[in-house]
Amino acid sequence: MKKNVLLKNAKAIVSCDAADTVYRDCDMLIHDGMIRKIEANLQDETAETIDVSGKFVYPGLINTHHHFFQTFVRNTVAIDYPNMTVVEWLDKIYRVFQAIDPDVIYYSTLTALSDLIKHGCTCAFDHQYCYTRKTGKEPVDRQMAAAEALGIRYHAGRGTNTLPRGEGSTIPDEMLETTDEFLADCERIIDLYHDPNPGSMRQIVLAPCQPINSYPETFIESVKLARAKNVRLHTHLGEGENGIMLNRWGKRTLDWCEEIGFIGEDVWFAHFWEGTADEFRKLAQYGSGVSHCPGPAILGGFPILDIRALRETGVSVSLGCDGSATNDSSSLLDTLRMGYLMQTWHSKARGGCVTPYEMLKAATVEGARTLGRSDLGSLEIGKCADLFMIDSNVPELAGTLHDPRNLLARVGVTGNVWMTIVGGKVVYSDGKLKGVDEATMARDAEAVCDRVIRNPFRAYF
Repeated sequence: MKKNVLLKNAKAIVSCDAADTVYRDCDMLIHDGMIRKIEANLQDETAETIDVSGKFVYPGLINTHHHFFQTFVRNTVAIDYPNMTVVEWLDKIYRVFQAIDPDVIYYSTLTALSDLIKHGCTCAFDHQYCYTRKTGKEPVDRQMAAAEALGIRYHAGRGTNTLPRGEGSTIPDEMLETTDEFLADCERIIDLYHDPNPGSMRQIVLAPCQPINSYPETFIESVKLARAKNVRLHTHLGEGENGIMLNRWGKRTLDWCEEIGFIGEDVWFAHFWEGTADEFRKLAQYGSGVSHCPGPAILGGFPILDIRALRETGVSVSLGCDGSATNDSSSLLDTLRMGYLMQTWHSKARGGCVTPYEMLKAATVEGARTLGRSDLGSLEIGKCADLFMIDSNVPELAGTLHDPRNLLARVGVTGNVWMTIVGGKVVYSDGKLKGVDEATMARDAEAVCDRVIRNPFRAYF
């Protein structure tokens, strides 16, 4: 039985519910990890009381696209993304990725998840497609262990690459799998980890990396297995590969996905900045979502996704940090503001813009919808008590406190939050992660980075 918690005296609770309710000067009662009441003057002698006077409370942020394993190639100007196309960058960076081992997977995951938690994220999806000769089939297992140690909800995207370089991919032989071994491992981790129940802490998604780097049967068989096991599907789409797909198959990537059934309410795509108005309508028709990753788009100088047009067409748009090699950060708060400012840049040309609050809902409500989690995304009775808080009693926020809904994306609260709670359990407060020794973890992570990445690839650093 989980401990009951009573949050007392919140200055504001931004629910992100369907009515966009903001509770003022209220309490929140949490029983067994779920929200039981939100009202003033609550009492419960069975609950641990936490005084949250002066705090703004928000639903936990939900990250819908990332690559944790890339954390140890951050801040490397020798492989600077802005100077290359996506395909050119992949061709160069994979030469580093092929050296990754299980320790890199584990410590890079701890690093990325720590960053996410400290910036208000309570549920994270990671697209793990780095399977090398050294990692074997361990990556998702090591990631699950890291997520459990930190107390965050984790959705593992089991990715793969199956097409050799000699047949048109950017993948070194050391990072290739066969479709059969990919599917076998997907079945193993689904049976071992996937929990579809409300309040689930871990789920599995079938996520072949991208159509240009795998055989068609990899995607075709992924669809069959995912629907047999009732898990979701994900891949990269519309980020510079359409020309290759047209040359190879005579059709754009989304049409190719539609033809093989890799589309539907159980599918979402990362990026999609190459998408057309007709493709927006097709996504809406099938109910597929888009994970918008502002960091790599602006870093690479790529087109800025038209979120307003997608939303008006009926497409769900969520937010992702994307891999640290193309973002250098795992802060969804930073992503939230960056994404909003990128939308305002085009607001006059596009006849309007999403609001800062709509961006917050992309990172909460739409994130939950993308992952198929009706139990997450908003602060409502009966939903999981996943939330974070910021301290409003600080001079840098003076003059902004009248509007807590729009505050995060518009003003830019991008530092560490005051507290993060997952399922009613405090996982971060007082400037520290709970249950881990941060200093030891950081030293061990640096040692692994030196051994596997920095020392062997000195020319890159």
